[in-house]
Amino acid sequence: MTAVQGQTLRQLGPTVYLPSAVYSTGLGAVAPVIVLTATGLGASPATAAVVAGLLGLGQITGSLPAGVLISRIGERRTMLAAAGLAVPALLACMYAPDVLLLGAAVALLGLCGSAWALSRHAYLTEAVRPELRARAMSTLGGVGRIGTFSGPFLGAGAMHVAGLDGAYMVAIAGVGLATVILVLLPPVPHDRAVPPGADRPGLWPVIRANRHTLRTLGAGVLLVGALRASRQTILPLWGASLGLEPATIGLVYGISGGIDMLLFYPAGKLMDQYGRRAAAVPAMTLLGLAHILLPLASGVVGLTAAALLMGFGNGLSAGLVMTLGADASPAAGRAEFLGPWRLCSDVGQGGGPLLIGAVTAAATLSAAAVVVGGCGVLAAFLLNRWIPYGSGRPPAT
Repeated sequence: MTAVQGQTLRQLGPTVYLPSAVYSTGLGAVAPVIVLTATGLGASPATAAVVAGLLGLGQITGSLPAGVLISRIGERRTMLAAAGLAVPALLACMYAPDVLLLGAAVALLGLCGSAWALSRHAYLTEAVRPELRARAMSTLGGVGRIGTFSGPFLGAGAMHVAGLDGAYMVAIAGVGLATVILVLLPPVPHDRAVPPGADRPGLWPVIRANRHTLRTLGAGVLLVGALRASRQTILPLWGASLGLEPATIGLVYGISGGIDMLLFYPAGKLMDQYGRRAAAVPAMTLLGLAHILLPLASGVVGLTAAALLMGFGNGLSAGLVMTLGADASPAAGRAEFLGPWRLCSDVGQGGGPLLIGAVTAAATLSAAAVVVGGCGVLAAFLLNRWIPYGSGRPPAT
């Protein structure tokens, strides 16, 4: 085992988790205000929702080129480039004179976030001990969730002083601080691009060589992304349909997010000790069941129960997609593989809310909840079918 592969989570903390936590906290501050910025520029609610959705579109668009870029210039340089583009994108959001420029800036933010996240994923895949892989990935996902959870509170405090611009100032400060941390801290042991004279597998050859994995296990990951994103949409919609106050809905959603955050390390430990299926199948089953039971919620108690079940299921899947991607990635062309792997999840995350909207428009919100719940059951089946047997289990002694 190499020295690089022998790193522990404590050793990874300052160089890997700290910059990611700061970066995600900064971007978390602006996530709730993009819609408000769009409406302030005269956009209708529907147009404002489209502008907010461009963040996800940027993430989808950035997945494949980010993998190629990491292979060419390395993880650290890719993150510095992403942060360097994120700051002007945030400034453009602050000072956008119209919705068109705002939408372009939001899409660029999504692209930068994709490059940053994929860089950390690619690094951890090679840097951490194999027996700690799931815990490393779930911790990375956990610090991102903590940042996304705490960022809006910092943004809200800044907005009391400087209006909507305050949230963007917090984001710029977060991205800038993350960049400073990257520059000042010593480089991580593994941060290498493929040497210029070396044989690069290339993106499309890597996709062709791994098409079976992307077609089978990737389909399950797509559904995982859809389930995770749909809970963020369907809980507020169901609360609104019950006539609950926005503050009450926000509290219920926050409780669900709190349960989610508390489980990231136990989820990783479960996958490392008992295999990936031990977390993947129960997590998707619980998420699917929570969606199916949601139409039975007739008040705040029922909504809270469903939200807690969703939070538990989502928390149990912390780091799952990154861990499975790391397990499946080839030694040659790893970054090129992780790009389309992340694309599978990103497409699911973008498609989940769209599925809810389409089924609700064609039928009812209850029908949408049941359909998405069925996707959770299907995801559990596909993951159980296609996760390699014994994946993540420690060797027998």
